[in-house]
Amino acid sequence: MNTNEIITLVTGGNRGMGLEIVKELSQKGQRVIMGSRNLEKGKAAITRLSQTGIKADLVQLDVMDPTSVSKAAQTITEKYGYLTILINNAGAVFDFQQKPSEVKLTNLRADFEINYFGLVDVTQKMLPLLKRSSKSKIINISSIMGSKTEALNPKANVYHAVAVGYQSAKAAANMYTVQLAKEMSSANLPITVNAIDPGMVATEFGGATPELAKKLGAKPVSFGIARTIELATSPNNQATATFTNTYGTVAW
Repeated sequence: MNTNEIITLVTGGNRGMGLEIVKELSQKGQRVIMGSRNLEKGKAAITRLSQTGIKADLVQLDVMDPTSVSKAAQTITEKYGYLTILINNAGAVFDFQQKPSEVKLTNLRADFEINYFGLVDVTQKMLPLLKRSSKSKIINISSIMGSKTEALNPKANVYHAVAVGYQSAKAAANMYTVQLAKEMSSANLPITVNAIDPGMVATEFGGATPELAKKLGAKPVSFGIARTIELATSPNNQATATFTNTYGTVAW
């Protein structure tokens, strides 16, 4: 099988950072598959991209629905045969500003379903496709809010942030990143696994509007995805088990 073409899957790719990642990687010559929970919204996003001359493919993929993930993996297997890059971008927060002593278990479980269990399920089901490439990458969109080091740093921007379910789920995703990277390395597989912190970005994430997010200090989407684009397009596939953002290394 010829695996020279770079085929990239982006979960949560029909809006926000995911859509911008799809757009930029497509412009850089990768064949990008937009994973969209809602197929109609995905089709609308693909249409908008095509109107600007950008081509991307689409697959229905709800990271919180194991059946949907399995079907997406089967579709990609049948249509493409392999994957070069998996970008686990889908995420959400359900417990923002709820005190740890009062946070609802339903919110905690929702945070973990999408930010952790969904990420793990997608990764495991896409690994056979990634193993078919001569070299491949798994990029997990995490958050500095999952850093225990920064949560205890009074000088950090996230010191006063409270979303314990979301933060815990991202911390768990970080550990999965590390352990999977170690497994791939021990097995001598050419698959790197890294975590990226996009920072606070002006999107609709968390129920805010981009305008409100900007007033609170959020950076443009292009800034938030810069490190992801850099890692996804780097010909060097050596970095693994790292946690970085546009400024450099992020403490676990």
